[in-house]
Amino acid sequence: MTQRRIRPSLYISVDVEADGPIPGPYSMLSFDAAVAGRQDADGFTAADPEERTFYRELRPISEEFVPEALAVSGLDRAKLMKEGAVPEAALREFGRWVRQVSGDAQPVMCGYPASYDWTFLYWYLIRFTGESPFGHSGCLDMKTLYATKAGVPLRSVAKRAMPQHLLSRRRHTLPHHPRRRHRADGAAGEPDGLGRKRGMIGTME
Repeated sequence: MTQRRIRPSLYISVDVEADGPIPGPYSMLSFDAAVAGRQDADGFTAADPEERTFYRELRPISEEFVPEALAVSGLDRAKLMKEGAVPEAALREFGRWVRQVSGDAQPVMCGYPASYDWTFLYWYLIRFTGESPFGHSGCLDMKTLYATKAGVPLRSVAKRAMPQHLLSRRRHTLPHHPRRRHRADGAAGEPDGLGRKRGMIGTME
């Protein structure tokens, strides 16, 4: 029997900023992505999360927004209405970037937690490009992975309770995105960036 060839996975950390709880009525205002590492039959190889990145600020798609959500984003919605990238163009460019950095590997979107970021990213990809480079299920929730590896209930997981060696010590602002005010859970920041991925994905070998 011929053994099925297993393709490597390329883990891409993604962080989304939005002005409400769900896409459609509300808008994804920005998203940034950073290649975190690659896993193949020989194990996990971490990448420098500042080396291959993608960032765009988007034009809102509706007039509705939740003030509290907008405040968390730290973005100027009125300015984005005038200067934000057109979602279709930005998402098509992102799809090409994902395929280019993935090469022969299958891209996997990572987030902490992934549910919110994936909901917006997947909806926007399908709505504005008709396809997703991650497929419909190429998503890894780092919070669930941590809970499983640590043997703790999922809802008890909190960043402040995680071992320090799993948290990234890198700065939270990408040098080529000076306008971006990265939060501590940004794509190249902690804890869903390189440090956490090395600590957990790397131990799954």
